[in-house]
Amino acid sequence: MSKKTLNKANLESLGAPKLAELVMELVQGSAALQRRARMELSAAQGPKEVTADLRKRFASLRRSRSYVDWRKQRALVKDLNSLLAQIETVIAPQDADEAFELLWSFLQLAPSIHERTDDSNGSVGDVFNQAVTMIGLVASRVTINPQTLAERILDAVADAGYGEFDGIIPETAEALGPEGLEHLKQITRTWADTPPTPEELAAYERFGLSSSPADSVRRAKQSTCSIILADVADAQGDVDAYMARYSAEQLTYGTIAPDVARRLIDAGRVQEAYDILRSSMAREADTPFRSFHSNLDEVYEDCLDRLGKLDDLKVHLWSTFEQGLNARALRKYLNLLPDFDDIEAEEKALDAVEIYPRLAAAISFLVDWPALDRAAQVVQARSDELDGDNYTTLTHAAEALDARHPLAATLLRRAMVEDTLKGAKSTRYRHAARHLAECQASEPAITDYGAVLTHKGFVAALRQKHGRKYGFWSLVDG
Repeated sequence: MSKKTLNKANLESLGAPKLAELVMELVQGSAALQRRARMELSAAQGPKEVTADLRKRFASLRRSRSYVDWRKQRALVKDLNSLLAQIETVIAPQDADEAFELLWSFLQLAPSIHERTDDSNGSVGDVFNQAVTMIGLVASRVTINPQTLAERILDAVADAGYGEFDGIIPETAEALGPEGLEHLKQITRTWADTPPTPEELAAYERFGLSSSPADSVRRAKQSTCSIILADVADAQGDVDAYMARYSAEQLTYGTIAPDVARRLIDAGRVQEAYDILRSSMAREADTPFRSFHSNLDEVYEDCLDRLGKLDDLKVHLWSTFEQGLNARALRKYLNLLPDFDDIEAEEKALDAVEIYPRLAAAISFLVDWPALDRAAQVVQARSDELDGDNYTTLTHAAEALDARHPLAATLLRRAMVEDTLKGAKSTRYRHAARHLAECQASEPAITDYGAVLTHKGFVAALRQKHGRKYGFWSLVDG
């Protein structure tokens, strides 16, 4: 490798003086880089210096009021991650208590940061989630009194308007211990039952809600109480307490039943889990959202397996496969069959896929299984059903089929080209031109077009229908 290649080894060869000169030049005009450089200098002096600098930076972030648009958000996230890295690498190994306090203070920055950012992509929230995880890594070494920790957790979770302390109880369960968990349970119930304070009422009055502020405060507190008590119950291994937060009807919801059932299974109460799941599946059977609850299927399958209901398990797996071409369910079904029976069953399943009403789903399944010969067969047999608007599925399939099944790949690409031109989707002209070029490249490998137009014929038909799409043809002919 050339000695001029930009890598760590070559840079080290420049020596400290030259590198220092380069760093000074690079940080000029960049407040973020200057902060990073100062942090590294502080780290070289020891944890105390880093702690002082971190607290200064926290104070600066807390005071800031300027809006961070999407252009600046990446830099903000990078800055926040660098602060966590300093805590993790410099402070935590030396002083768990100090690391804990810094991470706690970092989480308390969340409201001021969220209020001035648009975190629609979740990148800012991810940083705070990472801080909660880091608290879990140091919590077992912290010397804080369990009751004091419980009180801090309640205050933090109650005030967390952006969910920044979500998951804090599982992460600190070891530090809380039996005493702290029990104390947290008691003070949470007392807090939830306490009449709203004037400050709480004033906060809700600002929202201009139609319901009375007192009712809103009570509902919010009961909701938070329910979440905390569920986390405490989990930490204590108390399945009944965890279930108590839900009504009998809620236990049938596809979003709730799997979590409850999993806890019952882990506690050895498989029959109870089975009963809850059966009720949930009966409720979900006729809803349009059934397919979104794949975890319901998986927990139910675990129940059937543990109860020895293998025939029921096979029926369920086959039904799950048929309903939505679920590859996971089919593989699990085939693994339950004796040798040779599984081969026959697989052929039967792939036959069903070929006639599945949703063509894009059928193609995607066959390509990913993989069963490329069948995928090509389906494309050619049902080419008039192809929806060229399914760009992701069709592009993936065309790339997979190109080498061995060039005609099928060509038909997929033609469908995308025609969809683009028919809809005058000018932003996709570049992609359509590429797809047409790929069709031309595949032509020598196609020995028999059958009833399908040759490439020359297809292009001629396109020009006749869409000859005035000059933006597209300029890309094709250019």
